[in-house]
Amino acid sequence: MATKQQEQLQAAKDEFVTQWGAIGNSWGVNRTMAQIHALLMVTPDPMSTDQVMEELKISRGNANMNLRELVGWGLIRSIVRKGERKEFFEAEKDVWKIFCMVTRERKRREIDPVQDVLLRCQDQTEGLKGAEAQAFQKQIKELADFVATTSNIMDKVASSQQSKIVPLASKLFK
Repeated sequence: MATKQQEQLQAAKDEFVTQWGAIGNSWGVNRTMAQIHALLMVTPDPMSTDQVMEELKISRGNANMNLRELVGWGLIRSIVRKGERKEFFEAEKDVWKIFCMVTRERKRREIDPVQDVLLRCQDQTEGLKGAEAQAFQKQIKELADFVATTSNIMDKVASSQQSKIVPLASKLFK
């Protein structure tokens, strides 16, 4: 009986890891990085690089690169065990913290560069005359204002506590 339950659990775990990897691209994360994150989220004990490699059938280089990237995002942390030479990794399990970390990183990678481009375009066309220049400036300003608002919202969400933001968001979307 225990074997049947273990098989069912493993099948569900495999499906979760596979699907989390598939949606990773939507978050600006490569498939393997998302699969490693998923694996560590649903594994109760920290895992070594070798265990991650074995479970996901990936190379050491691929595992190391993606583990470092996940540590950089703050989604996983390195664990050193006394008497062990191997490094172990565990995932942040708090869903709200994960959401905040992903929001912060996506803002840094996607929103901030757009904001920089829009500000440069505003600076480059400042003082230009004519209907075409004015139409361009108007459109860029509207985009820059929207991106700035989005950036501020993402900053607030990423730095907030769930207990404060969730009730507010619930009121907004009812």
